[in-house]
Amino acid sequence: MKALQAIIDGRSKVLITLGGNLVVAMSDPEKCFPAMAALDLTVHLGTKLNRSHLLVGKESILLPVLGRTERDMQAGGPQSVTVEDSMSMVHASRGKLTPASEHLRSEPAIIAGMAQATLPQSKVPWKELVADYDHIRDGIEAVFPEFTDYNARIREPGGFRLPLPPTERVWKTASGKAEFFIFAGLVEDPTTAAKDVLKLTTIRSHDQYNTTIYGLDDRYRGVFGRRDVIFMNAADLTARQLEHGDKVDIETALPGGRRLRLPGLTAIAHDIAAGSVAAYYPEANSLVPLDYHDPESGTPSYKSVPVRISRHAG
Repeated sequence: MKALQAIIDGRSKVLITLGGNLVVAMSDPEKCFPAMAALDLTVHLGTKLNRSHLLVGKESILLPVLGRTERDMQAGGPQSVTVEDSMSMVHASRGKLTPASEHLRSEPAIIAGMAQATLPQSKVPWKELVADYDHIRDGIEAVFPEFTDYNARIREPGGFRLPLPPTERVWKTASGKAEFFIFAGLVEDPTTAAKDVLKLTTIRSHDQYNTTIYGLDDRYRGVFGRRDVIFMNAADLTARQLEHGDKVDIETALPGGRRLRLPGLTAIAHDIAAGSVAAYYPEANSLVPLDYHDPESGTPSYKSVPVRISRHAG
């Protein structure tokens, strides 16, 4: 968030991104989109086009890179990258498909090329690192004990599991056991006495990974072919003289803050806690002010935004 604020304030002039869809992932597009377009230079490394690539700076460069399914041939032969799955298993991944173009380069090759061009006296052996990615992993192993014998272990079938002490019943406490602490409660966010205010959380659908939306179906919640909805408790609908399927407008209810609006969503009666509502991310990011964030981590308040909901004015 601090880095994004520096862009908005004009203190940062250049943005280089490795994949991802940064601008769409961030909250408050009303502020973020114009800020990105005001940058002196934007450089995107990506395998597919996304919305962030369209928010061009004064000078913009889009560098297509090899995908993970494509063969990555370097001076030392075909290369493997490493990936971690949702089970904390780390394993090698080597593409087999013919690259879409003979001119495509890998992310490590492009980054090393930038480093060589800008840091000609660097002591880092950039060419050697790119020639054989094992050298990159040797460097990681030298820093992180969890990656001992990194290159050998990723070549084992299935790879290896990153150590997670609690899942192995290892408790790094004085007693050597799990220790629980009871406290009275925790209220992180400002509260309001207004009875018509609800708390909005943003959520992902079944057919979604981060900002990548593969389809418009959400079998988790029984919504198909659309994402312009807001999930509400039946009692909260009744209290506002609304019914399942009604069009509604959402407006933030932050004390002393900007009023952000998202009009024309369809209310869906859902088994969600009374007083809470949910809408899809990143579509509902327009309701998350940039200055409403955790003071320590800087993470925007995607999971707790006070809002008011009314029948659609249109």
